[in-house]
Amino acid sequence: MDVDAYVAAHRPEWDRLADLLDRRRWTGAEVDEAVALYERTATHLSVVRSTSPDPALVARLSTLVARARTAITGSTTASWRDLTRFATIGFAVALAASWRWWLTTLAVCSVVMVVVGVWVARSPDVQAALLPPEETRRLVEEDFASYYSSDPASSFAARVWTNNAWIAAICLVTGVLMLPVLWVMLQNVVNIGVSGGILAANGRADLFFGLITPHGLLELTALFVAAGAGLRLGWSWVDPGPLSRTESLARQGRTTVGMALGVAVLLAISGVIEAFVTPSGLPTWARIGIGVLAELGFAAYVLWGVVLVRRHGATAPALADLAADRRGAALPAAG
Repeated sequence: MDVDAYVAAHRPEWDRLADLLDRRRWTGAEVDEAVALYERTATHLSVVRSTSPDPALVARLSTLVARARTAITGSTTASWRDLTRFATIGFAVALAASWRWWLTTLAVCSVVMVVVGVWVARSPDVQAALLPPEETRRLVEEDFASYYSSDPASSFAARVWTNNAWIAAICLVTGVLMLPVLWVMLQNVVNIGVSGGILAANGRADLFFGLITPHGLLELTALFVAAGAGLRLGWSWVDPGPLSRTESLARQGRTTVGMALGVAVLLAISGVIEAFVTPSGLPTWARIGIGVLAELGFAAYVLWGVVLVRRHGATAPALADLAADRRGAALPAAG
């Protein structure tokens, strides 16, 4: 193919398309013209690539076709409106809609923690089996308190957030299988119960609750939310309701991803409290008060979600999903 002759023949069309793309507004006739020129230019690009792949010409036409495609079909980009919608509506509705799952997880895990803690505190044989006397002494007198000031506050906050985010991610990602979520949460609540039991048995229950409560209220709540969201994701496959299993899993999966972002924010807040408030010189009542205020703020946010759910009724689940124009197309299916 004679490239020069091909360019000379079609350059006016390419220049016209470029001129249209430089304009901010189009008339109805110009829209039709732009679509037609886009289709022709895409064909021209295909011809050039297959017969005489001149690098400069291919680059020019590729850029032109990409610009035209974006201008004609539009592009989906994140915006502050999406973030605001998620923060004020989406996450709140998701929490309210799934409250049975994460509150049940919270209740069961809390019972397990208390039972394990009381069992360890009242059983010297169990304590001896868990830790040698010297390690128990070091935990009670040094290690438990020094852990919260083991690193500079900013580094410690990042480390704590990363660790907790990893646990939450495991709960969310393995939610479809359900059993791994239960195993991860069991390990964490048993560890907390064991630590509390050992400190209580050695007369330092005040130290345990004084250091755990400020950040632990919100931190554990966030992990319970992650576990509940993971379990609900798995249940959406087991019991899809009126939807097909694929549709049910896809819709709940999108909501779960949104909840993962919300949980990450909650864990970031608790991480800041754990790094800057828990080891601080504030009185115990003040440190615990900050933790209680953070938890009350979360409770108020959930209540706002309940209000939204009641206000919107049957359409409320859509508020926790992606906006309709961002969900992608659904293939038709029989039945």
